[in-house]
Amino acid sequence: MALLSFERKYRVPGGTLIGGNLFDFWVGPFYVGFFGVTAIFFAALGTLMILFGASLGDTWNPLLISINPPPLEYGLHGAPLREGGIWQIVTICAIGAFVSWALREVEICRKLGIGLHIPFAFAFAILAYVSIVVIRPALMGAWGYGFQYGVFTHLEWVSNTGYQYGNFHYNPLHMLGISLFFTTTLALGLHGALVLSAANPEPGKEMRTPDHEDTFFRDLVGYSIGTLGIHRLGLLLALNAAFWSAACIIVSGTVWFDPWVDWWNWWYDLPFWADL
Repeated sequence: MALLSFERKYRVPGGTLIGGNLFDFWVGPFYVGFFGVTAIFFAALGTLMILFGASLGDTWNPLLISINPPPLEYGLHGAPLREGGIWQIVTICAIGAFVSWALREVEICRKLGIGLHIPFAFAFAILAYVSIVVIRPALMGAWGYGFQYGVFTHLEWVSNTGYQYGNFHYNPLHMLGISLFFTTTLALGLHGALVLSAANPEPGKEMRTPDHEDTFFRDLVGYSIGTLGIHRLGLLLALNAAFWSAACIIVSGTVWFDPWVDWWNWWYDLPFWADL
């Protein structure tokens, strides 16, 4: 209750993008807003379409249910419900729900008078999804290149797409994206461990200050990015990880068509040892 009492002064009217005061209210601790309503609508419709697609199949096992995209011969056209149309509707609903959630975050930020860093970061996650089910299939000429909505079938799509280009681990943009994911985890793991160690000193000793934290990293690596800087660095690393992960799949089948290991042949042609 103390936390809810503290939040009351931040629950100010206004800051909405669409709808004015119509949906400008809270349900318990959750802000609704116009885009909260649209997010619920798209999420509910998409879920119902998945259940409808499952009812057309021969199993209700959640691991085996699969909503497949249209066959390649449909190209970028609409497909009948039973032949990929359900997948198309679910994809539209998913994008509608994700974008609605991001815009709801924008409204909350406007109410609090803070920056738009959170919806901006979430937009990169949306980009990663849209790049696989919209951008890449559109560039390749058929919605059938999108992945299936299912547990095992999705994993099979990932595996098949990787093997289609020899070995996807040789994709340089994939390398960059994965390296950035690990670097993000390392940076924020170090930050979290440092905060916990400073906030939990030995019994009988006072909690340490940011000066102690800065000193630790100056002694360890010769430089401390600071308490604000580490969050900016974490955001920058995470955004780049999502961006290059999206880029690595977009260029596969649109810009590069051969096994990714062949891309590295330029290394043999460097003048340092080309004639050796």
